[in-house]
Amino acid sequence: MQPIGSVQHAFEWCYVYGAVEPTTGDRFFLELPYLNAEMFQLFVDAFARAFPDSLNILLLDNSGAHTSQRLTLPENVRLFFLPPYCPELNPIERVWRALKDDVAWQQFADLKAQQDYLGHLLQAYEAATLQSLTGYPYLVEVIHALCA
Repeated sequence: MQPIGSVQHAFEWCYVYGAVEPTTGDRFFLELPYLNAEMFQLFVDAFARAFPDSLNILLLDNSGAHTSQRLTLPENVRLFFLPPYCPELNPIERVWRALKDDVAWQQFADLKAQQDYLGHLLQAYEAATLQSLTGYPYLVEVIHALCA
């Protein structure tokens, strides 16, 4: 006989999109309600507006949101895709892991409280911390070579 539960768990989600420049720790984060091509388009457009005077290369996995044929890239943004199934090559994954570790076991009254907490954590990251998380030697070498 299965026990009857007296509580129905409800779930709500939010998604943090982000980019970090590994040699400087400059960052751009945006919290959005979904993980899909439409939201990624919003992120890319906002990212391009935040850094209008540079050519910005986003290093991405092969998520359907990132590879959608419906995406329209701004003039100053280029996408570079990592090989499939290689999250260890993606430096932003280390930022997400640190963020998840900071949020683990926290309890929030509602989604808004969690979003506020996430926003505070993201703003509190120092550039040096983000550099240490994302500054993979192979990326730093490429960036320096391109800028030379």
